[in-house]
Amino acid sequence: MSDDRADGGAETDGGADEETEPGPPRVPDGGTASDAASDTTGPMSDTEHTSDFEPMEPNPDENHEPTQVFDEAEDFDLRSGADSCYKCSSCDTSCPVAEVDDDFPGPKFQGPEQWRLTQSDEDYEVDESVTACSNCMRCDDACPSGVPLSQMHNTTRGRFVDEQMSKLSVEYWRNRILANYRTSAFFASKVPRLATAAMNFGPARWVMEKTLGVTSERDFPEFATETFTDWWQARGGAQVQSADKRVAYFHGCYAEYNTPEVAKALVRLFEHFGYQVAVPEQGCSGTPMFANGMLDDARRDAKTNVSSLSALVEEGYDAVCSCTSCSMSLRQEYPELFDFEGTEEVAANTYEAVEYLRIHEDLSGAVAEADVDGDLAEEFAYHAPCHARNQGLDRQAVELFRDLDGVDVEDVGDSCSGISGTYGWKEEKYDYSMEIGEEMFEHMEHAEGQTGMTECPTCAMQMEHGTGYEIRHPLELLEAALVE
Repeated sequence: MSDDRADGGAETDGGADEETEPGPPRVPDGGTASDAASDTTGPMSDTEHTSDFEPMEPNPDENHEPTQVFDEAEDFDLRSGADSCYKCSSCDTSCPVAEVDDDFPGPKFQGPEQWRLTQSDEDYEVDESVTACSNCMRCDDACPSGVPLSQMHNTTRGRFVDEQMSKLSVEYWRNRILANYRTSAFFASKVPRLATAAMNFGPARWVMEKTLGVTSERDFPEFATETFTDWWQARGGAQVQSADKRVAYFHGCYAEYNTPEVAKALVRLFEHFGYQVAVPEQGCSGTPMFANGMLDDARRDAKTNVSSLSALVEEGYDAVCSCTSCSMSLRQEYPELFDFEGTEEVAANTYEAVEYLRIHEDLSGAVAEADVDGDLAEEFAYHAPCHARNQGLDRQAVELFRDLDGVDVEDVGDSCSGISGTYGWKEEKYDYSMEIGEEMFEHMEHAEGQTGMTECPTCAMQMEHGTGYEIRHPLELLEAALVE
């Protein structure tokens, strides 16, 4: 049910011969976390970093020939990442699921420990607990050794689903339906009002919980009466032509079927800055599929996305996303899990939308000269999604809007919202999801404003569900401030 997270299983086609090593996290100026730490010309954050500590990347001797422990294979070889883990347990202490679920052994076991077992013991069966991982990816951010934890989780979870999970089980089909939200949303969009009413009809929700295990505690999101692509085609596509300022918009599932106002705001905002916008053919980013071990489904849509986006990248376009889970998927998970032609080029040219404008335009200056009145003259309680934090974007909304007249944006802390895409929609995970989100709910309720703000659609669902607040996207506020 995420806008766009989900599985592993690099054992199936799509493996790569060479080892892959995670790079340092990206930051809003397009560089890396280590670049940002050494830049003293103009810090973008409100706070100064006082520590000189920088996590070390694995740095093997290029002339050293490692001992061949495992047989040659065409699958992704994550052995170097597993060997870099020295069991400091930073990942476990950062895991929101491990904090509330006593049966979940944590990222360290799900990552390097279970990876070693699956590679060294042919008869080893993946522990079912790997399916309890919410794929928030906070463990990647926490690891001081650069261990590719989420990649290990995805591949191991994919192996469990492929080899051990019964394809006749209710859990398998429940997870597959949730992971393929785009399919159900496509059909619902044909009769949006009827679909919204039917999905939220009390007896129907009770039946879904009892038969499929989809919690009845949540309200299903409303389907838009006009999808974003219908609006895009009706307006005649791009309204601005440019030879050198071009972006390809990866809108994802939720902005297409549920919140097209966010997608429209992005288009109008980029056109305001003189960009030619393209809307390529696309499927789901794969985010909910990764989280549910459905790598074959993710590969299907990823192939479409890489094909259409790489063709535009060759023409000078950059890819921009309004959902941080989508940008995370294209930037990190695609190169980790797939080897389609053009995958690396797409990853290197993908940005979150506000991040892109901060890099290429004087967005802060434009905001400082603007003001907002009317419906969006509010005090906002801002939550940074986990997948925004993993891209170094957790402070950008607070920093950007602090000089905007008519509004105030308050950061409500660094806790996880708890929903993590499809995780919080599963009946057996609902209580854990709400317990994880409790800190965020409390911070929101103590904030000055009673309107929430976030870039992630499922975080928005959780914020609204836990507080009753209306939730807006930063792009909507930027459009109100800058576009006449």
